[in-house]
Amino acid sequence: MAKPYILAVDDDPQVLRAVERDLKSQYGTEYRVVAVDAPDKAIDMVRQLTARGDRVALFVVDQRMPGMSGTEFLRAALPMQPDARRVLLTAYADSNAAIDAINKVRLNHYLMKPWEPPEQNLFPVLTDLLGDWTAGNGATFEGTYVVGDRWSPGTHKLKDFLAKSQIPYRWIEPGAAGDPRVMTALGTEERALPVVVFSDGTVMEKPEIPELAAKLGLSSSPARDFYDVIVIGAGPAGLACALYCSTEGLRTVLVEREAPGGQAGLSSRIENYLGFPSGLSGADLARRGVAQVKRFGTELLSPARAVNLNADGEYRIVTLDNGRELTAHSVVIASGVQWRRLDVAGMDRLTGAGVYYGAATTEASSCEGEDVFVVGGANSAGQAAVHFADYAKSVTMLVRADSLSESMSHYLMERIKEIPNIQVIPNAELARVEGNGRLSKIFIQRHDLGTVEERDAKALFVFIGAEPHTQWLDGTVIRDEKGFLITGANLLKDGKKPASWKLQRDPYLLETSVPGVFAVGDARDGAVRRVANSVGEGSIVLYFIRQHMANR
Repeated sequence: MAKPYILAVDDDPQVLRAVERDLKSQYGTEYRVVAVDAPDKAIDMVRQLTARGDRVALFVVDQRMPGMSGTEFLRAALPMQPDARRVLLTAYADSNAAIDAINKVRLNHYLMKPWEPPEQNLFPVLTDLLGDWTAGNGATFEGTYVVGDRWSPGTHKLKDFLAKSQIPYRWIEPGAAGDPRVMTALGTEERALPVVVFSDGTVMEKPEIPELAAKLGLSSSPARDFYDVIVIGAGPAGLACALYCSTEGLRTVLVEREAPGGQAGLSSRIENYLGFPSGLSGADLARRGVAQVKRFGTELLSPARAVNLNADGEYRIVTLDNGRELTAHSVVIASGVQWRRLDVAGMDRLTGAGVYYGAATTEASSCEGEDVFVVGGANSAGQAAVHFADYAKSVTMLVRADSLSESMSHYLMERIKEIPNIQVIPNAELARVEGNGRLSKIFIQRHDLGTVEERDAKALFVFIGAEPHTQWLDGTVIRDEKGFLITGANLLKDGKKPASWKLQRDPYLLETSVPGVFAVGDARDGAVRRVANSVGEGSIVLYFIRQHMANR
């Protein structure tokens, strides 16, 4: 596979030489570094590279150039290389222009000149962005293919798992022309679809997720039986908890039933998380978080499902679905939530065959040029709609409320208003869906008009409600009527502790009805469902874990 390009553009010869020198010294072995002294020449080069099928991984562009600003250059170049990461070189006076570029071209970063020393001010930023690019577009693609019908729930299940796990893969329809290696591996014999073909030529027919995970080298068996802390769930809250526990020297294991990132990991864009002015995808956040916790020694089990929790004296025992038991002083439940299922005629039958819960990043490219429908009016639905708008002919949002303002952040509402192929239908609900083997029609109940509208549809995505992953704790830990875990002072009724609480002290702030078992993030009763809040709770729970361990 040909090396991808890094393209530097600056009309100042001295600055351009410095950029080229630094880029080649750090990235020359893995990327082709090209320096161009005029934006019009650079546009011509991008056009030629695109025509040849070459990829640009990174643009490093000066903002102030004669005839065309850096932002204008990026607006012209990005349609040809839409996945390229983009960095703007600015002077102090250009900071407003850089912020404007974040909105206009989704700028990834801007750097003030001069950036010396590059080891501190340049390379960490660019290495991070190049890592994002590599993870997202298959630059390190090693030949894992999914062969299966688009409308097969089994195909969707495999694609969704690989996407969530950030395993580079390519999907092809049965009979479609593909990599010759895939065709050779499949041979002429009839296969039970969907099929996964690996780079070594191995073929798996209709694999179960644990079987596929094992082949990919993902671990679901613990390295030891005893830990200081067991964290259930690798969303933002669980990752933050694992990070802080590990950095303090606690033996920590992170158990994730699907893939790291949780519900936030499925977000196509998170733009209101502090420290990322250009925003970042949920997949990027998850990838960075996993790399960080592993760096400090956290053991990650994924996919692995916790199915039971017991208390035995000072020890807490978690049983996994493979029969293994983990023992620890403390357990942190960060299992998050899942999308609420819609009780609408036809939904269950067509799930995975045109009807999807979440899955914006998994299925977006399959919806090229189609009419897409999104059910929901909160931030997750809005972020998905914006993401789909880059692929679909039209995106229609069905919202129960009078407007998006009741549940969506202001910045996202304004973004949606500016995108011409997104339509919002308020006071609307899904009445039923129809299709023979795959979705073909949806019926929309318009409460404001008192009518039911019929629409042709191939893709419907649901982003509503939140149901906690706490069923496995029923009868062990006190939950509210919706299944959320009750913690801290909320366990006390009229100042009295629950009958299951045998200690003299009151439960700590994030502690459940079982001493030494804590709950953080979206699965906790009363939690504020934002990424920053989940990270915050996952970070501060270490303080209460320490108190519990000291007083056990």
